[in-house]
Amino acid sequence: MSTFAVVNCSELVTLAGPARPRVHREMRELGIIRDGVMVVRDGVIAHVGPRGKFDLPAEIIDAGNKVVMPGFVDAHTHPVFGGNRADEFEKRASGATYQEISAAGGGIRSTVRKTRAASEDELFAAASRYAQWFLRGGTTTIEAKSGYGLSVEDEMKMLRVIHRMGPIRAIPTFLGAHEFPHEYRDRREDYISLVIHDMLPAARKLAGYCDIFCEPPVFPIADARRILLAAKGRGFKLRMHVDQLSHSGGAELAAELGAVTADHLEHTEAPGIEAMREAGVQPVLLPGSVYALGLKRYPDARAMIEAGLAVVLATDFNPGSSPTPSMQMILSLASTQMKMTPAESITAATINAAYSLQLGAEIGSLEVGKRADFVTHDCADHREIAYFFGVQTAASVYIGGSRVA
Repeated sequence: MSTFAVVNCSELVTLAGPARPRVHREMRELGIIRDGVMVVRDGVIAHVGPRGKFDLPAEIIDAGNKVVMPGFVDAHTHPVFGGNRADEFEKRASGATYQEISAAGGGIRSTVRKTRAASEDELFAAASRYAQWFLRGGTTTIEAKSGYGLSVEDEMKMLRVIHRMGPIRAIPTFLGAHEFPHEYRDRREDYISLVIHDMLPAARKLAGYCDIFCEPPVFPIADARRILLAAKGRGFKLRMHVDQLSHSGGAELAAELGAVTADHLEHTEAPGIEAMREAGVQPVLLPGSVYALGLKRYPDARAMIEAGLAVVLATDFNPGSSPTPSMQMILSLASTQMKMTPAESITAATINAAYSLQLGAEIGSLEVGKRADFVTHDCADHREIAYFFGVQTAASVYIGGSRVA
């Protein structure tokens, strides 16, 4: 039986608390134990507490007077894709908008072409590279979406790659309703039929969640409702891209359908926030995409927290609108642009994110009986993680008690 103790923690950030997502002022309560000790037995946390008079196991990991906390849980990523869109990044820097580039055949459809052309092994090699980026930043679990295949064969190819990813834990989400592929641009109803009648049955074998890009130019409310009701009928749990580019009622639809999460929410207003609160929908906020696209309107995180929503933060890692795996950068943006405190942002990126993936009983906090997914950060104070940006504070990363980065 493998047993070790982590000692000499300047702050052991446990996130211990009620067995549910954290809301209101609970998001500022990190359960910090100064000079704490954590004992891990066979990959599971066996003891958490202050340094005291008890027998430690023979193997000791000295945290070096650094912060020890749960691994980040990134609840919205797109890590499987062919090529990249550095050319479009240059065009945006020269003044083109994301919408103009997309209308000219770029954007998501550009990545679809490259993803379709790549073999499963080529996509796996690229995704494995990105998985290492996540790990080195202190992220131990990701939600991972398909959505760059837009055909039955290519969407399944992407989902198979997600299942092969490791050692990072990847939770697959089917996103066939991400965009209309080129061959269906003038046959929208035919593509919706393909998603409902062909993609959903095939994807259900490989994914537990179904997502959709709900925006008027792509999948407006009526089409989104049809697809998501069909997904619910197949047993999928729902996640949704909503209100990113416009206020179209996406948050209200997420509430109506009982979605687990509503993601983006840059243009969501008070009625949508109230609808999500009443329905128990968790908002997943993605400030990295606002930053990377050079936009100005960030989600109203303060209004959501004050309304009692269990806010989640995620990177939205993807090749077009948010090419970052750095949760540390997201925490910085949350504080500087959305006025979330460092403690609130840590809660949003760990325990609340874990609950949004229905994994809150297993990961997201350092409590007895949970998996030993933890990170030693090269700082003495948890606030430094959001305060210093453009640097990497994760010094060592463990998943299930095994060091992976």
